[in-house]
Amino acid sequence: MAPRKKIKIAIDGPAGSGKSSTAKRVAEELGYLFLDSGAMYRSVTFLVLRDGADPHDPDASRAAAQKARFRFKRDDRGERVILNGEDVTDVIRTPLVTNNIAPVAANPAVREILVKKQRALGKNGGIVAEGRDIGTVVFCDAELKVFLMASIDERTKRRARELRARGIPVDFDRLLHDMKRRDQSDSTREHGALKIAPDAVHIDTSELTLDEQVAFVVEQARKRGA
Repeated sequence: MAPRKKIKIAIDGPAGSGKSSTAKRVAEELGYLFLDSGAMYRSVTFLVLRDGADPHDPDASRAAAQKARFRFKRDDRGERVILNGEDVTDVIRTPLVTNNIAPVAANPAVREILVKKQRALGKNGGIVAEGRDIGTVVFCDAELKVFLMASIDERTKRRARELRARGIPVDFDRLLHDMKRRDQSDSTREHGALKIAPDAVHIDTSELTLDEQVAFVVEQARKRGA
């Protein structure tokens, strides 16, 4: 049997499509690094807000991206995001960060800086990266590209469950409105827009369990030598 190789796996899709949950599990099963690109943009947004700067100020966002040092690790609590030595896994998922991330993520200078950092993390393969432009911009050479999708109602329900599990009150109608606004922003912004790579494998997760999603992606990875 040919030895297994360490490939790059790119998982893209809109908010709430199951990217993070699927990518985390796939990375764990394969023994790969899990790279949450969205967490990197959230982390930069968090730095901007904590510094009291305006997320719409491109220079403030660029400066925050330049000074951001990232480490992703897995422990008994799951996947953790370490920013400049500080565990920010939970704080970057708050509504405050979510509602201010759009101008930061759309900043071309921020994207250029973070894409370089993402590529450095995945240069030797053995990585499962998720986001909105992983297969189209960051890792165009990924051996496996996956695009996850689900209905807007299902995606909103998932995000509501996630927030409630962390003790954050949820107004479903407001959350649905925010999700639609986020979809519009992600798909129309000039830099790093949500697109489907021509060679991506499509998966509609609306009616799939997490186990089914993970099994499918792992199967596809094994077919490519992982």
